[in-house]
Amino acid sequence: MTDLFQEPDDATPLDPALRGDLLQSWITSRADLNEAEEENIVRGATWGRRRRGEAADLLTEHFVKTLHKQMFGEVWKWAGAYRKGELNIGIAPHLIVAQIPAMLDDVRYWVEHNTYAPDEIAARLHHRLTQIHAFPNGNGRHARMMADLFIERLGGTAFSWGSGTLADAGTLRDRYVAALQGADHHNIEPLLAFMRS
Repeated sequence: MTDLFQEPDDATPLDPALRGDLLQSWITSRADLNEAEEENIVRGATWGRRRRGEAADLLTEHFVKTLHKQMFGEVWKWAGAYRKGELNIGIAPHLIVAQIPAMLDDVRYWVEHNTYAPDEIAARLHHRLTQIHAFPNGNGRHARMMADLFIERLGGTAFSWGSGTLADAGTLRDRYVAALQGADHHNIEPLLAFMRS
């Protein structure tokens, strides 16, 4: 049995103090947590895809927070709420409330002015969400869902994200992290290639 708080080196660690924030008392191992979160994420994806409107309707702070809550709200008390503490990744917590709206404004501008191709806009949205790391956990999964919903609203198809699950450490996760690190250094191409691989 894997300990509930054991994480891959490149993942956001779960603070053991968060154990009290679990809403399901049956979750005692990492496998239990993964199962509960996956079921909740599927319901969150369904919720997101049932929303009507344009791509711009996803580009609101309300939608960003509500999607996170829909994806994790049956597992964690803090789902949909911005983090208050420092993590091993992401910006300082007090900057989140300013950076999320600024990032969403950028994305709206890119769409309105055809600054980038739709896939690239979705990749940049995804990358910036992971850089900000607004929530205590689930940021990568949330950012991938935002990118998928966004590209679908633009008339495209959801991304394949390397055609596998990123939950486990290994080659696929390593490729994903390397692609994000490339984007950190202003090279979006590896992330775009990974998203459609």
